[in-house]
Amino acid sequence: MARGKVQLKRIENPVHRQVTFCKRRAGLLKKAKELSVLCDAEIGVIIFSSHGKLYELATKGTMQGITERYMKSTGEVQPEPAIEAQPCLDAKEEINMLKQEIDILQKGLRYMFGGGGATMTLDELDVLEKHLEVWICNIRSTKMNIMFQEIQLLRNKEGMLKAANKYLQDKIEDHQNSSTTAITDFAPINTTNFPYPLTIMQNEILKF
Repeated sequence: MARGKVQLKRIENPVHRQVTFCKRRAGLLKKAKELSVLCDAEIGVIIFSSHGKLYELATKGTMQGITERYMKSTGEVQPEPAIEAQPCLDAKEEINMLKQEIDILQKGLRYMFGGGGATMTLDELDVLEKHLEVWICNIRSTKMNIMFQEIQLLRNKEGMLKAANKYLQDKIEDHQNSSTTAITDFAPINTTNFPYPLTIMQNEILKF
């Protein structure tokens, strides 16, 4: 039976959307690697998630090399690297950002478990929601892998039990066949053609 045409549209549920993104992203990168190996192609893939996270794949060389080759092939002039308007964050600023993120996560844990009367702002709840979506995606992916491993173990165990059962059935059939053969070897003795009489005649008894 032919399947109906699936209408492509944005997934409204954020959890389902994140899970679908993780699965489709992994499949897309895998197909790109397979195409590069099979056809000796140079492939570059750039993906930005809805949260702005970058995922990239360069099958040969680096993404910068692929980009430069693309610019030469299309005849576009590669823009000069822009002067950074803001200086790079130093180590202290990065440490402060990590501390703020840790504080938000700890506060979110207290908020979820209802401890300490913790309250969170809308921005903090947005950050916590993003982390929860990523965690749920990782947890479900790990859960599926464990379930697949358990299913494979059960299938292996089923195969071993079937083989053992077949072996025992064959042994039982061989034993039954050997028992039947042994019984047929002991055929009943035909006493009609016996050379000596099996009873003593009455006249012979009177002689005694």
